[in-house]
Amino acid sequence: MEQLATVGSDGGTPPTQSQYLTCRLGEEEYAVPILAVHEIKGQSAITPLPNAPPCIPGVMNLRGTIVPVVDLRTKFGLPEVEHSRFTVIVLVVVGAKIVGMRVDAVTDVVSLAPAEIQAVPALGGAHAENGCVSGLARTGDKLLVLLDVDKVLDGDARVVHASAT
Repeated sequence: MEQLATVGSDGGTPPTQSQYLTCRLGEEEYAVPILAVHEIKGQSAITPLPNAPPCIPGVMNLRGTIVPVVDLRTKFGLPEVEHSRFTVIVLVVVGAKIVGMRVDAVTDVVSLAPAEIQAVPALGGAHAENGCVSGLARTGDKLLVLLDVDKVLDGDARVVHASAT
């Protein structure tokens, strides 16, 4: 995770900040660590794979590399919507592999200090149980859901990577 030092207003020890790429799924804002992001691609041709998990619409060709694409709407149980010109695939590094995450839009890059990140309340549910939500942060009037990309993409993308190679 990228650590950026910024001088505090009191001139003392600089607080450590981390940068996140923010993405939108419907009205909700999600964020992934910027250092996990390989690149952002517009909607690309996706080739379906038989027997792939429902959240994986298929694979894409990224300059000769086969990359599985995970639809975060489906993964998170959100209703399906028609893709718009803002729909993108955020390519992230998971282990030594690149995986695509389809989102409704990329919205911003934000810097967050550790004090701005709150723990996830223990509410149960699949996302809380597998730890894919690493924290919550408020930016202005929005609440950001911070994602742990390794855990969000754990399992499903590995199955597709194994069958696509």
